[in-house]
Amino acid sequence: MTERSLETRMHPPLVVHLEHDGKVFLVNSAGVGPQRPVKGRTQADVELRFPTPSELIAVGLEFEEKGRTCLRYGDSEFIVVKGYPKVNWPSDWAWKDACASDNAVHPVVRDAVYRSIHRLVSKVMVCNDDGQVLMAKVERGHFRGFWTLPGGYMDHDEHPTTGCVRETVEELGLTVVLDDVEPVITQRIFNDEGVSFVSFTYRSTWNGNLEELTLQTEEISEAAWFTPEDAFHQAVSYFDRQALRSLL
Repeated sequence: MTERSLETRMHPPLVVHLEHDGKVFLVNSAGVGPQRPVKGRTQADVELRFPTPSELIAVGLEFEEKGRTCLRYGDSEFIVVKGYPKVNWPSDWAWKDACASDNAVHPVVRDAVYRSIHRLVSKVMVCNDDGQVLMAKVERGHFRGFWTLPGGYMDHDEHPTTGCVRETVEELGLTVVLDDVEPVITQRIFNDEGVSFVSFTYRSTWNGNLEELTLQTEEISEAAWFTPEDAFHQAVSYFDRQALRSLL
């Protein structure tokens, strides 16, 4: 199979992404499944994709719909229904991690699987003995010009308790020690593109002066103390607001 554009690679406009414990149900272009990817395959005479609802009915597979993702490529648009199959563990289905390394797997499958992987964020509420919360004004990204809690994306091999400490050092030049308090854990998909975020927000106590901070000025323009109420109203991040609510 030679490389072709999405427009010329025939694909149904609506398909179902069935996933069970890391296994996904794939079919070939004729709707026959289950199919399995071949690791490292660069050319093939088949094309693997998600099934349509009618193809699932034909093989007697029932599922519970969990949501829908809209994938857009130029003028092409595909709806991917995310479903939980009503089956025992499907040993003959494809491991979802295998989908990325086979060019026979349609880009809609690879993109949907990629988007189903959680993005992990780790943050920290730095509080002082006066009950105030430390916030940083962001200079780049989605929240430019707004106040947020210190933190950010976790590295691949990083525990969330390590990630928020590292991010606070990078952003503010402050090394925090986390309090022995369970984190506020929040998950949310924000739009129809289906990207899921999970946030871990911890607490720390610090009674220093703002003059002691060393801001990474390309990312942070200012740091300030706020009461929990003011911090909650200043915050624009859904995850920050959920965490700050625990202080109110």
